[in-house]
Formats: sequence, C-alpha cells, structure tokens
Amino acid sequence: MPNDYFSESKQTSLVYWSLGHMLKGALYAAAFLLAIGLFLWAIYLIGLLLPEESRQTPSPYGALEAPLTVEARAVT
Repeated sequence: MPNDYFSESKQTSLVYWSLGHMLKGALYAAAFLLAIGLFLWAIYLIGLLLPEESRQTPSPYGALEAPLTVEARAVT
C-alpha cells in the first residue's frame, strides 16, 4: 500500500528549506537583540550601584563645548 502522505514535490521541499533558513535567521537576530538588551541592562544596574555623589557631578563633556557668546545690540 503506497503512502503518499510523506511524499513531497520539489517545490514543497524548496519552500520548507527556505522557510527553515528564514526562521533560523530570525532566531539569530532575536538572540543578538536579546544580548544587546542584556548588556544595556547590566550597564544600568552597575550605574545604580554607584554612589549618589557620582550622579551629581557636572558632565565632563562640558569642557568640549565651545562657550556661547551673545552680543546684545540696542534697537533704535
């Protein structure tokens, strides 16, 4: 008795092969995004462990900014 349930055409086989590769790529992308999220979460948690004084200091990037000079002129 022939069992035609498990016989696949070449087109069906190609569809399953391509779908498998797309799902594998999506899984890799999800794992990569999860790793980035865990890394950022770890940095946030380490920041919470810092003392309060370290959060109240001025930004070190202020030294890199050019001072803003504004000249006021009288309107006549």
